[in-house]
Amino acid sequence: MTVSTRKDSVLTIPQPANLEEAGLDLQLVVELVLKFLYAHGSQTARDLVDALCLPYAGSLERALSQAKREELVEVTGSNGIGELAYRYALTSKGHHRAQEYLARNGYIGPAPVPIEQYRSVVTAQSLRNIPVTPQAIRRALGRLVFSEPVLDQIGQALNSGQAIFLFGKPGNGKTALAQRVVAMYGGAVFVPHAILADSQIIRVFDRHHHHPTPEQPAGDRRWVLCERPLIQVGGELTLEQLDLIYDERNRFYEAPLQLRANNGVLLIDDFGRQRVSPRALLNRWIVPLEQRIDILTLHTGKQIEVPFEGLVIFSTNLQPTDLVDEAFLRRIPNKIHLGNPTVQQFAEIFRAQCEELGIPFDPQGLAYLLRTYYVGKRELRACHPRDILRALVGAARYLGREPRLTPDLIDRACRSYFINP
Repeated sequence: MTVSTRKDSVLTIPQPANLEEAGLDLQLVVELVLKFLYAHGSQTARDLVDALCLPYAGSLERALSQAKREELVEVTGSNGIGELAYRYALTSKGHHRAQEYLARNGYIGPAPVPIEQYRSVVTAQSLRNIPVTPQAIRRALGRLVFSEPVLDQIGQALNSGQAIFLFGKPGNGKTALAQRVVAMYGGAVFVPHAILADSQIIRVFDRHHHHPTPEQPAGDRRWVLCERPLIQVGGELTLEQLDLIYDERNRFYEAPLQLRANNGVLLIDDFGRQRVSPRALLNRWIVPLEQRIDILTLHTGKQIEVPFEGLVIFSTNLQPTDLVDEAFLRRIPNKIHLGNPTVQQFAEIFRAQCEELGIPFDPQGLAYLLRTYYVGKRELRACHPRDILRALVGAARYLGREPRLTPDLIDRACRSYFINP
C-alpha cells in the first residue's frame, strides 16, 4: 500500500487493485461475504461492495467465485445489467458454513486493514508532523481568555508532541482548553473501520468518538476520513478500558480508548479521582509515552504492538506532587499551571459572556459584583461570569423582567450560586 499527501495535508489512500494490495487473504474475504449474507439475506454484488468496502474487480469477484465453486453461494437473479447487479444468496451448505465462521468470529462489516498498513498510515498522520502556530491557538480558543505565558506553554507543548499535565484550581478553563487542542492542530485523519492483527479483528471506528467529514475522498473505503478525534474520560476510567475489549458474545475485539484516539487527543479529566490509583494509570502509560508503541494483549495471551500516536492530556484540580512522585512526573514533560484570572481577565470574560447571553454590559454592575461578593471573600474563577450571568438570566425570566446588571438581580444570582455569599 502506498499513501501520499494532498495539498491540504490530508493523505491519499488508493483503492487496492487486488487482495494482495489490500493485505487480505482470500479465505478471510469469503468468510466476511458468507457472514454478511447470513445476517442480511440475499444481496447484490454492489451491496456487498458497499458493505465490505472492497472493490469488486480483483477482490470481491474472486471471493464470490471461490464461494460459488465451493457451492456456498448461488446467483438467484439480477437487479439490472452487469455482474454488480447479480443477486447472491447462501446455499444450504453455505448457511452451515457461515454458522461455523460466526461461531469462531462474529464480526460482520467492512473488511479490516492489516496492522502493518495501519501502522504506516497512523505514523504518516502523526501530530509530530504538524506545526502549531500562535495564530492557530488563538483561532481555536475564540473568546476564551488565557494569559500569554499559558498560551506560549501550550504552543511549545503541542509542537513537542509530548504529553501535557494541566493543573490548577477548578473552574479556570483546564477542560475547555484541552478540548480545543484538536482545533489547534486542525485537519482530518483517516480511521479504519477495523484492523487485523494475528488473525484477530479489532473494531476501531466508533461513531461516538469518530465523526466522518461530510465528503469522503475516493480511495480505499476501509478507511473513513474523520475530524481529528478527541476522546475525553473522567473519573469513570478503569485500566480495563485501556486494553483490548473482547466481546465474548460476538467473539471479536473492540479497540481501547488510546487506539481510537490515535492522531488525536486523549483527555484524562479529573486525573486522580479515578477508581484506579494515579500510580497504576501512569504505570500503564510508561512504555507508550516514551516509545510511542503500545502493547495490547489478546484473550489468547498473545501480545501485539500497535502505534501510540495520540496526545495524552492529564487534567487535574489536585497538586501533581500529591498524585505521583517526581520519577513519574518526569514522563509527562509539559506541566502547565492555570491560575486564577486577574481582575482584567475576569472583566474581559464577563463582558464576553454578557454579549453571548444578550445582557447589556454595565461596568457599574461588574464593579458592584466584585465589591460585594469578591473583595475579601473569595478568589476569582474563570467560570464564574458564565455561571453567575446564567443564574441572573434565570432570575430575570422568573420575575418577568429583562436581564440587566442591576444590584437586585446580581444579588439573586449570587445567593443561589455561592454557598456563603
